[in-house]
Order: sequence, then C-alpha cells, then structure tokens
Amino acid sequence: MTGSTTANAWPTGERVAPLKLTNLLDLEALAQAIIPATGFDYIVGGAGAEQTLQENRASFDRRFVTQRVLTGKVVESLQTRVLGSALASPVIIAPMGGQAIAHVSAEAGTARGAHAAGTLLTVSTVSTLSLEDIAQASNGDKWFQLYLTRDDGFNRELIQRAVSAGYKAIALTVDVPVGGHRERCIRHEFAYPPVAQPRNFLDLLGQPRGVERTFQPCLDHRSLDFVRQHSPLPLIIKGIASPLDALAAVDFGADALQVSNHGGRQLDGTPGAFSVLPSIAQAVQGRVPLIFDSGIRRGLDVFKALASGADVVALGRPVLFGLALGGWQGVESVLNHINAELRTVMQLAGAATVADIRGLPLVKVE
Repeated sequence: MTGSTTANAWPTGERVAPLKLTNLLDLEALAQAIIPATGFDYIVGGAGAEQTLQENRASFDRRFVTQRVLTGKVVESLQTRVLGSALASPVIIAPMGGQAIAHVSAEAGTARGAHAAGTLLTVSTVSTLSLEDIAQASNGDKWFQLYLTRDDGFNRELIQRAVSAGYKAIALTVDVPVGGHRERCIRHEFAYPPVAQPRNFLDLLGQPRGVERTFQPCLDHRSLDFVRQHSPLPLIIKGIASPLDALAAVDFGADALQVSNHGGRQLDGTPGAFSVLPSIAQAVQGRVPLIFDSGIRRGLDVFKALASGADVVALGRPVLFGLALGGWQGVESVLNHINAELRTVMQLAGAATVADIRGLPLVKVE
C-alpha cells in the first residue's frame, strides 16, 4: 500500500484495500496514527470543555430498543428516499471542510465512496476542492452546504454555482453565526494547511479572492428568502437544536430540517443532539423531512434516531477516518459497515423496512 504518513506530514497517497472493521469507534485511534496532530484535533475536537461533544454519544445510551423476534418479519431493504434522492440506506454523509487534512483525494474520494455505497454527500462551503470538481468526482447525488458570509455577492455566487453544478439541494447552516470556542484548535493555532485550503475561496491561479469571509451573524427569515431568491433547489436548514427554531424554520418555508449541534463544535453545555430530536419531531409533526447528525457511530444509533423521528441520518467524523485509512474504499467500507449493523438491529427489533422503524417506541432510562 501507499499513502502512509507520519504525525508531522500531511497525507500524500491513496491506500487501496477495503478496511476490515469491527466497529466505527475503533477508527479514531487508527486514524490518529496517520493524521497530523493539528489536523486530527481539528477533526475530533469540540467546543469548550467538550461536554456537548461527549453528550452526543452519551445521549444514545439512555434510550433502549425493544427486541422483537416473533413478528414474522425479515429485513427486506434499507432503501429510502429524501428530497427526491434514492438512497441505498438512510445513512448519508454530513458536510465536513478541508478533507485533504485526512487524505490527498479529499472530497473527491469521499464523493466516490459515497456513490459506491449508494448514498449522497453533502459538500461543505469550506471544502478543499471546488464544488464543481467535487460534483464531477462521482455520479452520485450531492447537496451543497452553505455558510452565509457578510458578502452577499459571494453568497449569491456560491448558490448559483451549486445550482449550475447539479447539486440537488442547498443545506443552509444556521448554527455558525460565529465560530465556536474550540480549545484544541486554539492551542494548535490551527489554520487550514496549504494542501487543504478551501478552493471555493481561491481564484483560478490559486490565490485568495477579495471576498468577505466573516460569517453572517444575523440569521432569520430573510436568510432563507435570500437563498430562495437565487436557487430553485430544495432548502434544508441545518443546525436546528430546539423545537422553537424548528417551527420557525418550517414557517419560513424550509423544505427539510437537519437536527444537529454541529457535532458539538459550536455551543458547549447544550444537550446531546439525540436528546432534543424527539421534541423537534413532535413539534414538526412530519411537515418536512428531518435529517439528523451529531454522534452517530453505530447502526444501533441510526435505528434509534429513525425511531425518534429522523428520516435519514448524516455520518461525519467516521467517514473522514475511513477516508484517511483507505481513500474512497475506506469511505465505502465505513458506510457498508454501519449499514450491516443497522440491518442486524432491524432484524432483531422486528423491522423489515426503514418505514417500519419510524415511530417504534424506545425505552427511556435516565
């Protein structure tokens, strides 16, 4: 194999063998051995004391699945649809910036792995590769995740580029009106290394463009109106963590919501995203699809999220670890593994299809 690196060098090659996985949690330590320390801490770190980061996982431990084995059901399919995209399973890939930090193929590798696994990729505004290059890296469906900056001209350009490149939806991220207090990044004085500089902000010569990159701190119905004015695509509002914001977003005309606390990277001291998912689903009452992210590591987590109201879930950090360890095949391996786990849980819980999971009662333990 090629592509191994040390803790002091950024990845330079692509591995070729599919990963042999026991679970996705084991990937973190394996990836730490080959991703430089500054980049690894950027990927795994959260805000503040990382209480919310930890709670994203712990919140899954307080809900239990009821085993059902005399239903006569056999798992038929993991297939589902969201916003017009057909998926091999209810697991998609969350947006993550600067993916060359993990692997030289960056988002092109992730796009290829996603397509091989039959799912879609959400592409970050701060992707290493341009949104056009990522769109061409695979034939799979893709959404474009949009950060609004203070530069409306640049915002409009990004939206129009995504539409022209064939993206299927715009995921407007609303939980980053300001960057979170990420102490690991502060200690390292982290900045994207040259190999991972976000291409969407560079000109054709690779030089920084004169655009205002500061996040737009004021986000409300006018933000949604702005995106709709320049895009005919379905509009997802990403970063919803309260029923009040969920209802406001739906009233403002959102086509879907992404329940998320940005993987614990923004406001520390808030509940795990899974803890707030049921109340948001109860408030929305199925008016729009719910995407869920933050803390998913097992097929069991996927099952619990779907039973609590999510239509699909988005997987983040484990995808980057898979990319680091195995290039596009590593991404495919990660997705195939979590889908296999989900299939096992479904069989043991009496769910033949994804639709069977939705609304199944979970046992609550505090």
